[in-house]
Amino acid sequence: MALTRATGKHRRPSTLTRQGASIAGIATLATTGVVGTLASPALAAEPEPKGVEDTGMIQAVALEDSLADEIGAQADAQQHAAAEEEAAVQASKAAAQAKRIAEARAKEEERAAREEERRRLNAFVAPVSGSYVSTSYHAGGGRWSSGSHTGIDFHAAYGTPVHAVGLGTVVEAGWGGAYGNNVVIRMNDGTYTQYGHLASISVSQGQTVMPGQQIGISGSTGNSSGPHLHFEARTTAEYGSDIDPVAYLRSHGVAL
Repeated sequence: MALTRATGKHRRPSTLTRQGASIAGIATLATTGVVGTLASPALAAEPEPKGVEDTGMIQAVALEDSLADEIGAQADAQQHAAAEEEAAVQASKAAAQAKRIAEARAKEEERAAREEERRRLNAFVAPVSGSYVSTSYHAGGGRWSSGSHTGIDFHAAYGTPVHAVGLGTVVEAGWGGAYGNNVVIRMNDGTYTQYGHLASISVSQGQTVMPGQQIGISGSTGNSSGPHLHFEARTTAEYGSDIDPVAYLRSHGVAL
């Protein structure tokens, strides 16, 4: 059985095959006498044709590298997008946290401001700054129609500012007989305070006054022996409902 070697469509004959073919050609031509003429071309070295298989491998490697680069670029893009998304999420969380902190701080500041305003409105002060009690409550003597002093006197030179001791509404502002020019205020806690012998009045009936607000200046109008402030604390606006002014002011935090 004859043996044949398949070369394939793209398979190049081997050197051994080519040499065998050349020898066979020489032997054939020897009988015709043209060996000298044809031998040299038959034995000449043939150039190596470019391998198709080598070119295909290069193309495959190039394609594989290109695909790897594309996959790497996609992976980098996905990582970058994920990083940006995570950064956006963290920024959103930080902004929300900052907003919550700012809102809490604003609420705390508002609460503190309300508390401060409440304290200010509920605060009491002395009717004359830096003064002292010159005549005590219930002091006896013929100068008072009731037989005793229904309030206290604060030392005050003529024209000294007189202040509302707390938040309230003016229920009387004008002449008060023996009290001279006087102001009566219904305080925010329902009690009443009276300021007598004023030289002049700077508030009017129905007006709301704040703690420490000036309501007039001291004088010696009415039944008075000299410039001073007569101060009373009462349970009603009427004469005769007086209570101890010193105890009243101290109960509201005023040091005398």
